Amino acid sequence: MKKNRSARSLYEKYPPSEACSCSLCRSYCSRPGWWTVEEAARAIDAGYGGRMMLELSPDLAFGVLSPAFRGCEKNFALQEYAKNGCGFYRNGLCELFGTGLEPLECRFCHHTRPGLGQRCHDDLALAWKGKKGQDLVNKWILMTGLYRRYGMLLYDPQE
Repeated sequence: MKKNRSARSLYEKYPPSEACSCSLCRSYCSRPGWWTVEEAARAIDAGYGGRMMLELSPDLAFGVLSPAFRGCEKNFALQEYAKNGCGFYRNGLCELFGTGLEPLECRFCHHTRPGLGQRCHDDLALAWKGKKGQDLVNKWILMTGLYRRYGMLLYDPQE
């Protein structure tokens, strides 16, 4: 019996690529990749919550926790910091590589997979849009003090 393609986990749909340090693959590191909701929770538990930022969907309907741009830690993803690149990318290497905490999107994207990165990104967005994702975003907002600075949660947990 064939397994339903939509029922496959994100890990099955987007397996890790081979490690590569070509200029194209390294260029992906200028923009932080997204964790799955579960990966982000593990990264928070491992003490990396203070090195994350909150990316909001264009319609402000949901948020995604990702590695922060350098200088944008514990804040909303602000365009003015985008030029600084991922805060975990230092001296041409990813600090998260090999720790088990590297974002799924980072592990999947590779020069041999042209065009597939957007599909991975879209599926990650769908996962973050769900209750588990937004509950984690709200937990992070409270944990980092973003709530005290802006006085809002991303969504009402009672909904």
